[in-house]
Amino acid sequence: MNMRTSRASATRELILTAAERLFAEHGVFAVSNRQVSEAAEQGNNTAVGYHFGTKADLVRAIARKHSGQIEGIRQRMVASLDERSDLRAWIACLIRPTTEHLEELGNPTWYGRFSAQVTTDPSLRQIMFEESRSSPSLVRITAAFNRLLPDLPDEVRAERRDMSRQLMVHMVAERERALADGTPTPRSSWRHTADGLIDALVGLWLAPVS
Repeated sequence: MNMRTSRASATRELILTAAERLFAEHGVFAVSNRQVSEAAEQGNNTAVGYHFGTKADLVRAIARKHSGQIEGIRQRMVASLDERSDLRAWIACLIRPTTEHLEELGNPTWYGRFSAQVTTDPSLRQIMFEESRSSPSLVRITAAFNRLLPDLPDEVRAERRDMSRQLMVHMVAERERALADGTPTPRSSWRHTADGLIDALVGLWLAPVS
């Protein structure tokens, strides 16, 4: 890697980190490219557009920065399961990769709050869904859910999938926000946070259908 390429790579990383933090704390459309450039200590206010293009492209780059690492953890977990594994084990494969990733990053992190901001924005949420659909491990998890819950009506399955996504995204964001603010959290670690989420999702998926 030559010096120019190395400098460009370092600049991109500074922009990604600054944008993730600002988007997490204030929302994507409340933050201008100029603010991102200033936070990344770039004298040129066009740096964001030059390196990433549109704001949606920048959001996608942040999502991919984390999703690749999370997918690696999830693939490792999924590889340890087989058709004898129960629902709890497969749900753990949904939850623990993200909490393990955040624990590895150390405090402070912004990805949880960034994800919550993006998934609640109608114009951006599709970016996060696209990243999920391209995940081989999530395809295997979905197949396992279908196999283990064959009698669940399609509309209930879709509803509980949405409920699960909301619970995962926002509980992670709330813990991350509390850690950043230095306020108490219900669980003492990301690992224990995952335990609580797994318990809740097992109950949700196995609940009777009215």
